[in-house]
Amino acid sequence: MEMQQERQEAAAWFRSLRDRIVAAFEGLEDRGPGPAAAGRFEVRETRRGADGGGGLMSVMRGGRVFEKVGVNWSAVHGELLPAARQAMAARGVPGIEADPRFWASGISLVAHMQNPHAPAVHMNTRMFWTPGAWWFGGGSDLNPCLEYAEDTAYFHDTLRAACAPHGADYYDRFKAWADEYFFVPHRGRARGVGGIFYDDLNNGDWQADFAFTRAVGEAFLPAFLPLAEKRMAQPWGEAEKDAQLVHRGLYAEYNLVYDRGTKFGLATGHDPEAVLMSLPPLAKWV
Repeated sequence: MEMQQERQEAAAWFRSLRDRIVAAFEGLEDRGPGPAAAGRFEVRETRRGADGGGGLMSVMRGGRVFEKVGVNWSAVHGELLPAARQAMAARGVPGIEADPRFWASGISLVAHMQNPHAPAVHMNTRMFWTPGAWWFGGGSDLNPCLEYAEDTAYFHDTLRAACAPHGADYYDRFKAWADEYFFVPHRGRARGVGGIFYDDLNNGDWQADFAFTRAVGEAFLPAFLPLAEKRMAQPWGEAEKDAQLVHRGLYAEYNLVYDRGTKFGLATGHDPEAVLMSLPPLAKWV
């Protein structure tokens, strides 16, 4: 079950989604407020340790709209270290102890905004392969420091519409999974207003599961761009910025303590700057 063609198809699509999002975000920068120059992404290749593969790390800092945004793509392969093998075996991945080879590709995005009224956002879609199994995962979630109920409803409605053609229960299942996954236990609260999250998606039909994962990725720009554009020029003051920095502290705590993607990336030797791209440029604790 090498799935070479399927792996190449998935990696190419994740790369194309990355390219379209980067172009859309730079277009939003061109329309952004203020006299400063529109932000542009700095792009560099990343390599994965002594094993194989790498990707593209694309980060924009100090733009008109985005204070920091990263859009990373990767396609990596190698052998899992013992701790990762044990974790996957515990999750029920067959044959991983006997043959620890793996391949993974995906896109990961985190945006931290200049305007505190504009919500931070996260999106990820990925495919994982081992000799005995394959699966998809991903989702997106909204992380405003100042919540607007209509923005939350719009974001969720867009995700609901993307899920509907692929499974009658997908949105409800994956929304509940996001609510659980993005909960910060030591704070007793969620890190944002949720979205959808799924992992280990393998219904036995690769094309159908890949189609759903593409739908999740395609829904991201329609779900997020209108919110960013609506809020990017809204007036704000010191109190709003302070609330944003405190909320970013919560976001950083979650990503460093609980996020599975951060743990996996660091444990498998991927470029640490790319793995930690999700961290905000400035944060505050009270």
